[in-house]
Amino acid sequence: MNITEVRIFLTTQPGPTKAFASVTFDDAFVVKDLRVVDGKKGLFVSMPARKDKNGEYRDICHPINTDTRNLIQEAVIKKYQEEIA
Repeated sequence: MNITEVRIFLTTQPGPTKAFASVTFDDAFVVKDLRVVDGKKGLFVSMPARKDKNGEYRDICHPINTDTRNLIQEAVIKKYQEEIA
């Protein structure tokens, strides 16, 4: 699986969310609404989520393993940093 495109949508709203992103895999599958978040330990990527009936947020989709999570996070953060430079 290869990431073939990353799109960044900067936000001007105050708060920890700095941008939204969409990631395309193998020119065939897109995941939208990932968030670039400025957390206590620096930037990280949050997967798309929605609030359940108990008021807790649940990921709609997410990587199953650490290698895939790192692949996505590195690609999104790199593109975000290019956008703000």
